Amino acid sequence: MLTTQSSATAAQLADPELFREQCFVGGRWTGQGATEILNPHDGSVLGSVPEFGAAEARQAIEAANAALPAWRAMSAKERSDVLTRWAALC
Repeated sequence: MLTTQSSATAAQLADPELFREQCFVGGRWTGQGATEILNPHDGSVLGSVPEFGAAEARQAIEAANAALPAWRAMSAKERSDVLTRWAALC
């Protein structure tokens, strides 16, 4: 759930659905916001990030290792296209 202040941050994006306060692990969004991220300029809340401990980090590493063979099988052009689309979203 977005807070009012993080909703304002999301509203600044061309697609507010891109603003997530979760982690993407193994093809799904996981975790709940627990730690607020503050704007150093004015102290306002930009959003929050989930608490992610050793067990969650291990799951993320395992998911990344599982995804690597498919990524490695793509041509350089295909990987470039994926990264270009990702950069455009950013």
